[in-house]
Amino acid sequence: MFRVRELRFHAALRERYRVLDFFTSGEPLPAFLAAAAADQDPPRALVTAGGDSVRVDAAFLDAVPSLRFVFSAGAGLDHIHLGECARRGVAVANSGTVYSTDVADHAVGMLVDVLHRVSAAERFIRRGLWPLQQGATIPPAPRYFPTVHDLACESDVLVVACALSKETRHIVNKDVLDALGKDGVVINIGRGLSIDEEELVSALAEGRIAGAGLDVFEKEPQGACGALLHGQCGAEASLRGFHEGVLRDVTYREP
Repeated sequence: MFRVRELRFHAALRERYRVLDFFTSGEPLPAFLAAAAADQDPPRALVTAGGDSVRVDAAFLDAVPSLRFVFSAGAGLDHIHLGECARRGVAVANSGTVYSTDVADHAVGMLVDVLHRVSAAERFIRRGLWPLQQGATIPPAPRYFPTVHDLACESDVLVVACALSKETRHIVNKDVLDALGKDGVVINIGRGLSIDEEELVSALAEGRIAGAGLDVFEKEPQGACGALLHGQCGAEASLRGFHEGVLRDVTYREP
């Protein structure tokens, strides 16, 4: 019972079996089932594409008692009453994982579509609206600072993300840290040698900057004498607190 016939699948079935197609018959479902059941060779298998248009329930199975097998061309079985089928000895199968990869691709496609409004943009273009929004004011370009020191003077947070070279080695030094100031924060996601770690430790200890977040160290793995690692990192009390937090988040359900 196909809502939209897939021609190759339909043709392959017809090569091997006598196919009764409800959706091309033009008959109401009760009349179609009654005629099929009264045939000298009543149907023994049902192929359904799912959905609410045809539900294989007790009334359906009563109307066609000759059925011994029901196949859903999709993955879902919610349109088939499994209990009634089992009671009557009717086997049920679905497409299994045939569509898994395609459905996963579809999910990713919908995710991109929703987050980036691809379908909305397509409708916008098809309606011919894209030329209408002209004359927008272009925002000013980001201000350029010729040196890191000048940038630090005007910044609350300094993020280091540059590659390492002779020019960028210790590009964040004492002068830059002092320019950043006691409320400033430095973040390094680039290379450890881009920051003078000894000066950074001093600036943190003396309160000349507010804080630092380091993804890399000048002296791997612990940084300058290990001073940049939090004192409780890996400590027994810290790990115990972590384990207790995990256990609190676990939900138990009584069987």
